[in-house]
Amino acid sequence: MTSTSTQAAWELHRPGSRDVALMAVAVVGISLSGPMTALVTAPFLAIAFWRNAAGAAALLPVLLTRERATLTGLRLRNLRSSAVAGLFLAGHFAAWVPSLSMTTVAASIALVTTTPVWTTLFARLAGVRFPAPVWWGLVLAVLGAGLIAGVDVTVSLEALAGDGLALLGAICAGGYVLAGARARERLATSAYTVTAYSTCAVVLALAALVAGAPLVGFSARDWLLIAGITVVAQLFGHTLLNLVLSSVGPTVVSLAVLLEVPGSLIVALVLLGQAPPLLALPGMVAVVLGVALVVRASRPTTLVEAGT
Repeated sequence: MTSTSTQAAWELHRPGSRDVALMAVAVVGISLSGPMTALVTAPFLAIAFWRNAAGAAALLPVLLTRERATLTGLRLRNLRSSAVAGLFLAGHFAAWVPSLSMTTVAASIALVTTTPVWTTLFARLAGVRFPAPVWWGLVLAVLGAGLIAGVDVTVSLEALAGDGLALLGAICAGGYVLAGARARERLATSAYTVTAYSTCAVVLALAALVAGAPLVGFSARDWLLIAGITVVAQLFGHTLLNLVLSSVGPTVVSLAVLLEVPGSLIVALVLLGQAPPLLALPGMVAVVLGVALVVRASRPTTLVEAGT
């Protein structure tokens, strides 16, 4: 990635009313994702596989009809970034979904939304320099994650492992966001999402095969929940965020995603009757505030040549 494209990926754009409306719907969708996923008894690889496979299938007609013209002159190398995004997305789901059954939904969501922390670190490795408030935000987010993990040590080692998986999911999501931003420079939303979701689904299917996890044979309740997750989280959540990614940039999208933390906490209280330990709440607040500071202050001031 050149220095110019790296800087472009980190520009903070002012969203229009349409973008705000789409992001609002997307936040509601992703806020429902964690609590609904925690209700499913099917294997976590199956949940992730079907939401991505169904998401790709739902968007394929759009690609082949309304946005078919965007395929003209398209070459396989143009899909490379989308495929890479799909690989990161598979890693995100493989790590994050099982964390929901190991720690509280609120803790898992708070930690998995540290994605901007990791995208900032990735950008720094690529040569982007950030102002001091970004690093203060990183410190605050890390301290918050430490508080959550410290409380979960007293709960169980399983809860602590769930925290670790949620953080790994956030790291993979960081790669997904950055690869997606690069892919959307060349591709229409449907072409990008179909490629990324399909790649993710294939990888998860192979992982399920290796792990011996079934992809079928679930109860009607589980199928309904998986269908609901696909609609609200995959189509109204991820896909709408992908749609606005090219116009508002990954920084604003990451800031919008932070609203998933209070949203999921409310939904988890209603659907699951689940509340995080009171001692973990300061850690969650610190994570949200730290990530918000990172996102708001992460416009690069000086850029070092990062190569191609």
